[in-house]
Amino acid sequence: MPTKMMHADELGTDVLLVRRLLAGQFPRWEALAIRPVPSAGTDHALYRLGDDMVVRLPRIHRAEANVFHEQRWLPWLALRLPVAIPVPLAMGTPAEGYPWHWSVYRWLDGENPVIDAIAEPHVLAMELAGFITALQRTDPTDGPPSDQSLATRDAQVRKDIDALRELGEIDAEAVTEVWDAVLQVPGWSNPPVWLHGDFAPGNVLLVDGRLSAVIDFSGVGVGDPAGDLRIAWNLLPASVRDDFHAALGLDDATWARGRGRALAQALVQLPYYHETNLELAAQARHVIREILADHRCGTRYGAVIRSCHHADS
Repeated sequence: MPTKMMHADELGTDVLLVRRLLAGQFPRWEALAIRPVPSAGTDHALYRLGDDMVVRLPRIHRAEANVFHEQRWLPWLALRLPVAIPVPLAMGTPAEGYPWHWSVYRWLDGENPVIDAIAEPHVLAMELAGFITALQRTDPTDGPPSDQSLATRDAQVRKDIDALRELGEIDAEAVTEVWDAVLQVPGWSNPPVWLHGDFAPGNVLLVDGRLSAVIDFSGVGVGDPAGDLRIAWNLLPASVRDDFHAALGLDDATWARGRGRALAQALVQLPYYHETNLELAAQARHVIREILADHRCGTRYGAVIRSCHHADS
């Protein structure tokens, strides 16, 4: 059965295609069992290969560049981070009517955390902060730039606010107020640091409730550390958000930019995946609710006032 389509220009894949690609390029693996991996991921289709590998196929043309990106940087980063990350075993080439490069990785065990069902949120917050800190302390020399500036997203965000207003999905005035405030926050003026680029629940793996791996480094690069703070709103509960902020040691302006990036991503995702990816749309709604709640609590550059959330809990 082909993978479920989420993009107008998406190319469908299935088990038969994966087997043909393996037979032609990596025949040592062609006899292994192949099965689709359910995922809310939007750029790649995943297929479990045997017990300990996974095939990762770009769904859309713009995701192909990520194959080369990850092949170059993940083996190097894996030696410098405190938890497992994907390390490519092989890179496939276009064949069998499939037009893009693709990858085979070692399978990493674990389960994605479920929003509002985290057994020990403070522990997870500290583990996530530890991962981000280790990534930021890695030498950024020659790292690929990651441009996630808020100003470049302004036109698209306002367009999506209007679309969501028409759908009745958001309080457009309140969201616009938050977005306008975020655009006034000073930018990052220090040297760039490494960031994952898409730190979200679907890219975090837990074993027995503890952080075991971080996956999908398609957006990895060097830039403003605010790019990895979205996890504070797309996964962590408000009760541990201040502690997560403190553990990272980042200034309030960076925290506010992180909140802005979380909001921008959610506002883009919700109308785009409104009908094609219900899991991601639900996550976007959650992020918008959390950010509006933070805003109502009162902020200093977006840093949540602790007493507000404690009073509401």
